[in-house]
Amino acid sequence: MPTIEQAIALFGVAVDDHLDRQAEIPVLAGLQFQGDVAVVPTNRDPARTPVPETGVPIVRGQNEANTHLLLATGKAYFAPERAPGRMVLGVLTVPEGATAYLAHPEHAFTGIAPGTYELRRQREQGDRARFVAD
Repeated sequence: MPTIEQAIALFGVAVDDHLDRQAEIPVLAGLQFQGDVAVVPTNRDPARTPVPETGVPIVRGQNEANTHLLLATGKAYFAPERAPGRMVLGVLTVPEGATAYLAHPEHAFTGIAPGTYELRRQREQGDRARFVAD
C-alpha cells in the first residue's frame, strides 16, 4: 500500500498539513466514502474513457478548492453522468493491475481496487433534501 507522502509525490496533489504523510492508503473493493462522494460497486457496463494523467474532477469545491479528483496508476476508465441534480456522477472501471484514487485536500487519498463502480453524491435530509457539503 502506498503512503500519503508517496501519493503526493506521484500525483502532485497537496493535502492538509495535519494529515500523517506516513499513513498507508488502503485500496478497497467495497463500498467506501470520501467526504460527500460514495464509491459503490455496480454491475453496470464498464466505462471506456481513460482517466487522464492529470485526473478527472469528480466534485468541484467552491472556487476550485477542495475538489475530489479521480486519479489512477495504470489504465482506469471513467464515464461521467453530468445530469444536474443526479446522485450518480459517473461510472468508474478499474482493470486488473490498476488502482484508482480519489484525492481531496482534507481527506487525502482513497484507494479503489479493480472493479466497476458508480461514483455518487451523498444527500442529507434537513428541512429539505440537499447534497452533503464537504
